[in-house]
Amino acid sequence: MAVVVRSGDERVLNVAPALLPRITRALPWAAVVVAMATVAVGLYLRRATDTPLGTPYPPFVGGWLPAVHPLLVVAAACFAATVAFAPRLVEPRVSPWAFALAALGLTLVLRLALAAASRGTEAWSAVFDPARSFEANNEYLPALGALDFGPRFFVDRFAELVPSLPVHAAGHPPGLLLTLHVLGIDSPGGMAALCIGVGALSGPLAYLVGRQVLDERGARVAALLLALAPGALLFGATSADAVFLTLGLLAAWPLAARSWRARAAGAVALAAASFFAWSLLAVGAWAAIVTWRRDGLRSAVALSAVCATALAAFYALLHAGTGFDPIGTLRSTEEVYRAGVASIRPYWYWLFGSPVAFLLVLGLPISWHALRALTRGETLAIAIFAVIAFAAVMGFTKAETERIWLFMAPFVCLAAATTRAPLRPVLAMLAVQAVLYELLVYTVW
Repeated sequence: MAVVVRSGDERVLNVAPALLPRITRALPWAAVVVAMATVAVGLYLRRATDTPLGTPYPPFVGGWLPAVHPLLVVAAACFAATVAFAPRLVEPRVSPWAFALAALGLTLVLRLALAAASRGTEAWSAVFDPARSFEANNEYLPALGALDFGPRFFVDRFAELVPSLPVHAAGHPPGLLLTLHVLGIDSPGGMAALCIGVGALSGPLAYLVGRQVLDERGARVAALLLALAPGALLFGATSADAVFLTLGLLAAWPLAARSWRARAAGAVALAAASFFAWSLLAVGAWAAIVTWRRDGLRSAVALSAVCATALAAFYALLHAGTGFDPIGTLRSTEEVYRAGVASIRPYWYWLFGSPVAFLLVLGLPISWHALRALTRGETLAIAIFAVIAFAAVMGFTKAETERIWLFMAPFVCLAAATTRAPLRPVLAMLAVQAVLYELLVYTVW
């Protein structure tokens, strides 16, 4: 059937393609406007009304509490040296092994240095110590008493135990608690060492994931962005979410490969990672979108099927061997979450507040360049922003996303690395934001 286009319609069709690039180029600025409006509305509602939003300075989880420690001098020197010399690591003459080791060292040193800049080395483990932080009673160590009857009983009855556990332990599957028990970790210092050590592995792992989806330079840039990302620095040395971030990268690395053998291994790794944090299943969604854009819809559907099969098999075997009830655990976790502070956090505000807080604290230059990549239709940007949008719309996590969504940070860095911006100014801006935030804002973690 022939389609007749009248002259008026023809003018409209000609104008639309011309307007589309302008609209897409305006996306980062539109995001800036939305972010500013979200912050302004949150602060207004906090000061001028009785509307409960659930955080002291919405949309942020932290509060204004300036503090400076003499170790700030050491932190400043570490960041200055990193900004000066890190761009050289992108050069081809630096071998992949050398870069991976450098990424590990930078991630570890910068996290420790920044955490000590405001309150000294005690800050590394303070959140896990009830003598130094009120938050410690909500963390994982107080939940270890539930393992007194042994790991088998604990896993078998975990769904029933969830309501009696501290909020962070109740909000996650038992994987981390079992790890602490097996390793014999029951002190604030031991817990901090686990989070810091495992979290530091995110640097080289981000590089390895980057090599699957970017060229060599892009992979290195992504790892450096993560090493200096304020959100990863602020919460990477003092929260268990740093462990979850690393586990997510361990699954993403093989999932992003082109080999189906590697993808199958990634599906198993994803299933195992979900035993530590349900949210890590979002890494599978990210990988499926990347595969769809890169290899076609059929490959994406096949990858999703492999992940679903591995997930079902993992929990079926776990249930058969230990009695663990994943469905009951999810229901108990949701009940605990809904009965907590989330019940007073309005969906309409946190629909915008959650992604705004995460992206602003993660790093202004990183989020800006990731949004620019989204306007260009870059696959990595489309994948991670689709996951972020879905998480915001679902509304299960309202607020505290600077920490809870930390596992998404590497994927935003990967998207930002597709923008060929001068590296040193970006790293400098990230360093300044991280240090200022650490010195001026208290976040418990």
